[in-house]
Parts: sequence; structure tokens; C-alpha cells
Amino acid sequence: MSDIVIIGGHGRVALLTIPLLVADGNSVTAVVRNRAHIDDVEDAGAAGLVADVETMSTDDLAGMLQPFDTVVWSAGAGGGDPERTRAVDENAAVRTMNAAEESDTERFIMVSWAGSYDDHGIPADNPFHYYADAKARADDHLRHSALDWTILGPSSLTDGDSDGIALIPEDRGRTEATSVPRQAVASAIAAAVACPRSAGHTLRFNKGDDAPADVLQDLDLNLSNALESRGSGFE
Repeated sequence: MSDIVIIGGHGRVALLTIPLLVADGNSVTAVVRNRAHIDDVEDAGAAGLVADVETMSTDDLAGMLQPFDTVVWSAGAGGGDPERTRAVDENAAVRTMNAAEESDTERFIMVSWAGSYDDHGIPADNPFHYYADAKARADDHLRHSALDWTILGPSSLTDGDSDGIALIPEDRGRTEATSVPRQAVASAIAAAVACPRSAGHTLRFNKGDDAPADVLQDLDLNLSNALESRGSGFE
């Protein structure tokens, strides 16, 4: 089992994820900016830790990550302000990746989004452009790191208790992304923690009928064929 730290621990996805991770026998610490949120993350089953990753240096982040073997990045600026979006979704994320390398926290699970391509195609005059840029750059940095990374790319988040997913084909990821419940994203995070074989892969997904654990465990069956087959959602 893992000693896990969730960055963005009070987010809606994180609060759904914590009980799943704890039920699997993991120790979970949730990083929050607001001390008033400690009770919420503790009620979900995590230990609370107050820290502002947006302003912390790489060295300070490395010290914070030292006790953990797995980082789950589930933080985000929430859109709207381009400067803060870049500060959190790109810069703070990259510093946390670098800090994880410094602290020998090898496993890094990034909650990204389905359209995080370098050529995402979001027009520059669309406010979402800045988020798309930030997520693409952060994901690219993670892929080039020495960490055992998994990038989870859900489409638009919705409410609901369904936890099934459907992989989005890489060649159609920009056009076939629709929506997925936050509960399914939480299940995908828990499945990734439990499946070291998912390291080194990006999974983009919508709502569907497949259990995330089954999708990830299929990596062990015939990965080369899965990657080469038309319609694969793995990258």
C-alpha cells in the first residue's frame, strides 16, 4: 500500500477519491490552502495538511513530499484568470514534479483533461485557451521527467455516481471528448494507484461502461497490441 499525498485535496474529485484510496488500505494526506477545509478532508478519511503550493519553492515542496511515495495532482486554479491559471496549472504543477524527483517520491498521478495536446486548437481569444496551454505544458513536462507517471485525461466533468469509463481514441481525442462523472475520475485515480503498470501512459476518457481498474489491468494482457490497435485510448 502507498503513502499518498493529494495536492488540491479539497477539490470535488479529491474528496471523492480519498475514501476509495483509504478503503484500499492506503495512507492519505490531503493538501489544502484553507485551514477551514481540514475538517472536510479528515471526514473523508485523510490527514489534512495546510500548504499553498502556488507560492512554495521547489525545495519547500520537496520537503513536504519527502514522507510520501505517491503524489496525486488534483489541483487547479478553476479557470478565469489567465495569470493564476498558469501559476497553478502549469508552474506549480511543474515545481511539484521537480520536487517529487528531488524527494525520491517516484509515483506521480496527474489529473489532467482529455484535450491536453500541444496543438489543442482552442482559439487564443477563448478564455479556456490559457487552461489548455497550461495543462498541455504541464503534461509534457511530466512525460519527460524521471517519475513513474500516469496522466488521466477526463473530458468535461459532471455530477453523478457512475464510475465507468470509455477510452477516447488518440486520433479522435479532440472531437470525441464529451463528459464523465467526477466519481469515475475518482475511481480512475484509485485504480491508477493500485496499478503500477499504468506508469508511462496517458489515458483520455469519457463516461462509459468499463471499470477503470479493468481498463488499467488490461495493460498487462497485451500492451503492445493495445497500443497499436486502431481506436486505442492509450498514449
